[in-house]
Amino acid sequence: MQAKHQVQVSRSTQTEVARLLLQANLAYGESNSGGLSHIQRLKARQECRESLNEALTLEPGNAGALGLLGRVELDDGQLERAHALFNASLDQQPGQAQQYCNLGYWALKTERPALAEQYFLQALDCDRQSAAAFCGVAHAKRLQGQFDVAYLHYRKLLETGADWDSVYSGMLSCAQHLNVNKADTALALDAIALLQRDGLPHQELGRFVGALIHQQYDLDNPDAQIFLNAASEDELLILALQKTLMPNPAVEELVTLLRRAILAEVAQTVELRDELQRLTLAIAQYTDRTGYALAAEDDETRLVSAINDSIKAQLAMNEEQDGLVGSLMISAMYGALFHQSFAPQLGQWSLVDWPLALQPVLAASYYDRADEEAIKQNFDEKAEELCLERSDVPQAWPAWSQLAYQTESSLKILMATELGLATENLPATLRIMVCGAQSGQRAMELARYLDDVEVIAVDESLANIAKATRMANNMGLDNIVFWPWSIAQRFVADGHQVHWIEVGRLPSPAMSDLSLAALVSEATAGGAVVHLHTAVSEQTSGDRQIRRLVSEHQLQPTRQTLRQLRRMALANRQDSTWQDLVADADFYSLGGCRDRWFRPQDSAQLKELMALVSNEVDWKLVKARDEDGHSLATGPVQQQIQAEALGSEVQSLMGQNLSVYFVKRR
Repeated sequence: MQAKHQVQVSRSTQTEVARLLLQANLAYGESNSGGLSHIQRLKARQECRESLNEALTLEPGNAGALGLLGRVELDDGQLERAHALFNASLDQQPGQAQQYCNLGYWALKTERPALAEQYFLQALDCDRQSAAAFCGVAHAKRLQGQFDVAYLHYRKLLETGADWDSVYSGMLSCAQHLNVNKADTALALDAIALLQRDGLPHQELGRFVGALIHQQYDLDNPDAQIFLNAASEDELLILALQKTLMPNPAVEELVTLLRRAILAEVAQTVELRDELQRLTLAIAQYTDRTGYALAAEDDETRLVSAINDSIKAQLAMNEEQDGLVGSLMISAMYGALFHQSFAPQLGQWSLVDWPLALQPVLAASYYDRADEEAIKQNFDEKAEELCLERSDVPQAWPAWSQLAYQTESSLKILMATELGLATENLPATLRIMVCGAQSGQRAMELARYLDDVEVIAVDESLANIAKATRMANNMGLDNIVFWPWSIAQRFVADGHQVHWIEVGRLPSPAMSDLSLAALVSEATAGGAVVHLHTAVSEQTSGDRQIRRLVSEHQLQPTRQTLRQLRRMALANRQDSTWQDLVADADFYSLGGCRDRWFRPQDSAQLKELMALVSNEVDWKLVKARDEDGHSLATGPVQQQIQAEALGSEVQSLMGQNLSVYFVKRR
């Protein structure tokens, strides 16, 4: 009788443990749901932890509970605890594919992709159908620099129905490193799938899709024929024009040729036929993204001027919207509608009053610019633009549309796991200052994906500040502000401090009253982190040559001057002097050219900052990464920093493109 009762208790315990495990798995699924807020996901993770602890109290050796608790610890940044729990689960129940997968992701978190690959392969030995393990192998291959192999793994996952954000994101990362040497239908279809996928940073695909289009249209062949009708039906070309900027001179010539062909047909037929409208709108979006860098011949300029005069007359006559649409599409291919003399009359309609297909072009060419102009009025720096021609007003750069895909976390977890810092005494909300934020992508990623931060993004360019402020408002980000340096300096002078400083683009020599090192010193207290890069970009021989011309001839950064300087570089692009410049993505936008030639980064600011953090009494180097993201031993890097501070040019870090993290000791 007693034995029978003990069996019944055991069964009831097993039933309760199974119920708690089911409850924990459901809560864990919620904790990784993209549809919930970070706070809701943290609450779900805590519920999962509580159910697991209860289950393990009843059955301490339950393999499933141990493994899932390990996942929770991994998500919370407790890497050693997670590792121990995964192994404990395997001790209780060997051969679990899930636990080998978990160990693989643990190894990825600890920056050991080769070890991670071994674990994922062990998981596949246990379960040949495990998509999670196969995906893990792809991630591990990518982090080991085997981009072509990883790319094929991601493609296979998509073919088998693993429609996951992490797969698309990994595939996009690999695509940036692939060399395209011939027209490839499979790659073109991949590129279309990536460009059609929402939530990816499509701007990072520019080089990849540019190379595909280069091969597809045989642009190295001077006798290759380009057919306007075929181009108007080319999904890859149209998506690339809508969503990327392609750093490829031959592709730029192709777009210029197609634009000219559309205008020539309209001049002849006095009509923009329906079949050409999607391509026309895509080219208009593309030229806006370049800051209207594409060269136009005199006859094109005259025709577009006549079209603009016609639009002005139509608006004066109160003509219906439908009669304006075709002319506006043509005009937008050559210049921003906001800069035209008829711009005030367009304001009588809101964006949603226009046809849906036209709205992205009108937003970029008119409505967004109007919003950004209103934002600029809040800053004293706006006075510098008042004497400029409308078309010469600087445009924001870089051009981006989507944040990179990341999982949400907290800065405190990153400081503990990535840098090994104690975070117990830090406040609930940490303040990050991003210096040289440009148009704000990195700053907004920090604000969006870290749940315990407020971000101050500082930039020299008012255009960047205005664009980033508008985009942050559109995304509903209320934990970030964008300021010019003048306000940031006053903020620090008033005694405010920050917990993390990220250095992006360096100030230019025009910022003569700013010392970045002094600002960093004043804005930080003990425990604060400074993250910077040891290389200064924009230092090609072509850049130096153009900056000499700018200085010798006292050139001004007008649209005409910038176009002429670009034309000179493109005409000589086979010359070694210009090759590196023409290969740089910045060169394909007037905003990028204006920054690098008229407001170049001041390397003296970086040297001064490096001298500050080289003081080992006040600062400690806690992490260093190479340009591929691999961690380096901090000792040799620290020795180089010290040698440089003492004047040794032999061991200079400048130009090595390292990412280094320093923590302030006191």
